[in-house]
Amino acid sequence: MNAIKVKHCSSCSTPFDCGDTTAQSCWCNNYPPLFVPTTAIDCLCPACFAAASSDKIDDYINSLTPETILDNKVTALPKAAQLIEGIDYYLENGNYVFKPFFHLKRGNCCGNGCRHCPY
Repeated sequence: MNAIKVKHCSSCSTPFDCGDTTAQSCWCNNYPPLFVPTTAIDCLCPACFAAASSDKIDDYINSLTPETILDNKVTALPKAAQLIEGIDYYLENGNYVFKPFFHLKRGNCCGNGCRHCPY
């Protein structure tokens, strides 16, 4: 494992902790693996990373059609240990509202008439 490093966000320049340690894994490991590592851009801070992830997920969801939605790539992603606010859900009046990405990870419609069901 690596030591925690203080980095500066390549988008907003905010300093943040980055890296795995023997006691914990990096916060970014909780997110789905959506980005390919590149040397053109360094790490993003948690806020910018969440926004970039959300944008990438929204673009993917908008590209799905009734013909492609049942074979979507999201079901093949590794399962996360916890839900991520802004990616899997948002809070509305103290209630969890699940976003399309959450439903896509399940792989089918549950039949409950969910607000953001993509199926």
